[in-house]
Amino acid sequence: MLNRVSRRCFCTFAARPWLFVGLGNPGEKYGGTRHNVGFEMIDAFAESQGISLNRIHCKAIFGEGFVADSAVLLAKPQTYMNLSGESSGPLAAYYKLPLNRVIVIHDDMDLPCGVLRLQHKGGHGSHNGLKSVIYHFRGNKEFARLRIGIGRPPGQMDPKAFLLQKFNATARERIDAALPEGVAALKSILSRGLTESARCFNQEQKYKHIRLQTMLT
Repeated sequence: MLNRVSRRCFCTFAARPWLFVGLGNPGEKYGGTRHNVGFEMIDAFAESQGISLNRIHCKAIFGEGFVADSAVLLAKPQTYMNLSGESSGPLAAYYKLPLNRVIVIHDDMDLPCGVLRLQHKGGHGSHNGLKSVIYHFRGNKEFARLRIGIGRPPGQMDPKAFLLQKFNATARERIDAALPEGVAALKSILSRGLTESARCFNQEQKYKHIRLQTMLT
């Protein structure tokens, strides 16, 4: 649990901190699976900015730091995916954060593998982690998301089994290339704000999507 001094420092900073929450499942069994790319993005961001994820807070592996003049809170809920809101909700409440300072990072089967999108708000799209987060935000959907494309399951494969599989070599390369792009997008939000960052980033990712489609045809 963070001490009161740390909490007061972050909550009285000139601008409220940003909370980045990556969704996934805890434990080595799930490492490297499609459902855990939210965790991977948090790890990549933390490593790039020298932020230690060395605490447990509100049922999440947690870290805090500064990127330039922006305070950042990083969390990987340890509640398992379907209960992600049991961590995300209390974290936002603890720091008294409006939801426009929260970004949830998650896998998305509606995007090709390795394609990313920044989204200002939205529904859950049948994503159980997002369902839980929305529920614990008291039904409020007005929070941003960084969606990480993992593609669709092949043939008649059960989507649940697909989510819990590790990436094949080609897909792994695309995710590895996407992680630094996501880190850059998150850093841009801290300096330029969500609206401008999303406009530029999503345009770049649209071109990436088109290139991937061209390669596959």
